[in-house]
Amino acid sequence: MKRLLFIVIASLLLIPSFAIATSGESESDEPSSTQGEGSYSEKHEVIYATLDAGGEQDAMYVVNQFNVTESGEMVDFGPYESVQNLTNLEEMSLNSDEVTFSATEDQFYYQGNLNGMPLPWTFDVGYTLDGEEVDANDILGEDGQLQIEIETNANDDVDPVFYDNYLLQISLTLDSEIYNQIEAEDGTIASAGKNKQVTFTVMPGEDEHFIVEANVSDFEFDGVEISALPASMSVDQPETGEMKDEMSSLSDGIAEVHDGVGDLQDGVSEMNDGIIELHDGSFEYLDGMRELDDGSSDLIEGSLAIDDALRQMSAGFDADHEMDFSEIEELSQGLKEIADGLYEIEGGLSELRGNYQEALEALDNAIEAIPSGELDEEDIEGVYASGADRDVVDQLVETYEAALQAKGTYDAVSEAFNVVDPVLSELEHSIHDIASNLDMIADELAGSIDDMDFIDDLAQLQEGLNEISSQYGEFHAGLIEYTDGVGELSESYSDIHDGIGELSEGTAELEDGVHELHDGTGELAEETSNLPDQMQEEIDEMMNDFDHSDFDPVSFVSERNEAIETVQFVIQTESITMEDDDDEEIVEEEDKGIWERFLDLFR
Repeated sequence: MKRLLFIVIASLLLIPSFAIATSGESESDEPSSTQGEGSYSEKHEVIYATLDAGGEQDAMYVVNQFNVTESGEMVDFGPYESVQNLTNLEEMSLNSDEVTFSATEDQFYYQGNLNGMPLPWTFDVGYTLDGEEVDANDILGEDGQLQIEIETNANDDVDPVFYDNYLLQISLTLDSEIYNQIEAEDGTIASAGKNKQVTFTVMPGEDEHFIVEANVSDFEFDGVEISALPASMSVDQPETGEMKDEMSSLSDGIAEVHDGVGDLQDGVSEMNDGIIELHDGSFEYLDGMRELDDGSSDLIEGSLAIDDALRQMSAGFDADHEMDFSEIEELSQGLKEIADGLYEIEGGLSELRGNYQEALEALDNAIEAIPSGELDEEDIEGVYASGADRDVVDQLVETYEAALQAKGTYDAVSEAFNVVDPVLSELEHSIHDIASNLDMIADELAGSIDDMDFIDDLAQLQEGLNEISSQYGEFHAGLIEYTDGVGELSESYSDIHDGIGELSEGTAELEDGVHELHDGTGELAEETSNLPDQMQEEIDEMMNDFDHSDFDPVSFVSERNEAIETVQFVIQTESITMEDDDDEEIVEEEDKGIWERFLDLFR
C-alpha cells in the first residue's frame, strides 16, 4: 500500500508540472493565481521536539498545515529561526515573526524551526542500574537490574492552557531480547511484535512520576516517545438515581441516629442525677454506719453493766439475807437509769433505721434508673460508624459496661441490704421491751417500799430477776454478734460507697461524652442532610475535570494565528544504541528536493 501510495503521489506531482509548463507557454500574459490574497478555513500545528536521554530539551520544529479555501498569498506568525516549504519549491518569506507564502493547493505544509522555545511540560528521565544512579551514556551494553524513572511537571514559563487541557501519553518500546521481567506499576504493558510496549497516561493538569523496572542484558534503549493531544475523551454522566436514594436513606439514618443519641443523652442525664442522689444517700448511710460502729463499744459496755447489775440483783436476793431498804431504793433508781439508757439506744436505732431506709430507697431508685436493655455489637459499631470521636465512644462504651456491672452487682446483693432493716427493727423492739420491763420493775420497787406486804413478794421478785438476768445474758451475746456484724457491714459498705463514687464520676463523664456525641451527630446530621445533592455536586465537579469539550485550541507558536483547529505535540528522547557511536552521514535539509521532503512526512 505504501508503494502504491508513493506511485500515485508521484504521478500527481508530475502531471501538474507538465500542465503548468504548457499553461505558461500558452497563457504567459495571464496573471499568476498566487498573486491575489489567499485564505484558509483551518490550520493544524504539529510540534516536534527532541530531548536528550535525560529529558532536557534539545531541538524543536513545527509542521504547519493549512486547509486552503482560496489560492493566493497568505501570512502566518511564529518566532521561527528558519522556515521551509514542504509543499512545493516556491520560496517563503520570513520577516521577524511573520511568514509569507503563496498557496495554490488545497493542503499547504511548511516547517518552522524554533530555537529555545520551551515546551509546556518539563521531563526528567533517570536511570538506575543495580540500585545505583547512572548517566544514560554510561550504561550502553551493561547488564543488571534496570530502573527507568520518568517525571513530568508543568513548565511555569509557558501558557498553562496546554498543561491544563492536554493528555500526555508516554510510551517505551523495549526489545524482548534485551529486557525481561518488565514491571510498570502505573502503566500498561502490551506486546508489539517481538517487543513490549509500556504506556503511561498523564491527565490534564497533573504532575506524575512513573517507574519501569526490568532485567536488562546488553543495554540499548530506543528512547521515550511522548505525544500530547487535547483531552477529548467522551465520558458519560453516570446513573446516580439508585445511589442518590441510598444516600437519602443514609442521611435519614444519620438523622435517626442523632435523635437516638438525643434520647440517650436524656436517659444518661436522668441516670446521672439518680446516681448523684444515690451517692449522697450512700454517704449519709455510711456516716450512720460508722457512728453506729463507733458506738458499738459503748453499747457493749452498757449492756455488760446491765448484765452485771442484773446478776448482782439476782444474787442479792437471798431468803436469809436481811434486806436493806436503802439498797432497794438505789436498785430502783439504777434500774430507772438503765431503762433510760436503753430508751436512748432505742431512739438511736430508730434514727439509724430511718436513715438506712432512705439511703436504701435512693440506692434502689438510682440502680433502677440504669437501663436494663443491652446494646449488641451491631449497635455499638453503628455508633462508631456515625463519625463521632472514637475516644469519646470508647469512654461511653466503658462507662456503659461499668453501669451494667454495677446494676448486676446490686441485684445480686440486694437481699443482704433488705435483711438489715428487719434486724434493726427486731433489735429496736427487743431493747424497748427490756427497757419497759426494767422501768416497770423500778416503779414497782419504788412504790412497794412503803407497802410492808411486798416482802411476801420478794421470792417472786427474785425469781423474776433471775429469769431476766438469764434472758439478758442471751440478749447480750446476741448484741455482741450484732455489733460485730455492724463493724463488718461498715467496713464492707465503705468499699461499696467508693464504688458508687466511681460510678458517679463515670456517669458524669458519660453525660459529658454523650453531650459531645450529640453535638457531633448534630453536626453530622446537618452536614449530611443534603447528602444526595452534595454527592451530585461532587460527581459534576469530577466530571468537569475530565470534560474539556469547551476547550478552544490556540496556536502554540503565536497568539496572532487564527482558525486553529488542532495542535499536537510529538516528543522523543534520544535513543541509546550502538549506532550512536558510529559517525553517520548527515544530510543537510537544504539539499533535499521537494520529493525527498514530501516523503519525509510519511517516514
